[in-house]
Amino acid sequence: MSKNSSSPTWGVTLLLCFFLGGLGAHRFYVGKKGSGVAQLLTFGGLGIWTLIDLVMILMGKFQDADGNAITKG
Repeated sequence: MSKNSSSPTWGVTLLLCFFLGGLGAHRFYVGKKGSGVAQLLTFGGLGIWTLIDLVMILMGKFQDADGNAITKG
């Protein structure tokens, strides 16, 4: 299957989480607006939520708003 060019990529999601995770940027990027706002208001769950998301992205277990895994390659 070919990947839709407008779908979120693993690398961009990882970088957004690493550098702007406390603002929920990676969640907005993958279409999870509600939890993105929650992360924005709580500064990424005081960093804990962001750290969990970072690990999930690295493991290939993070999903976009449609439930598709954001995986490398």
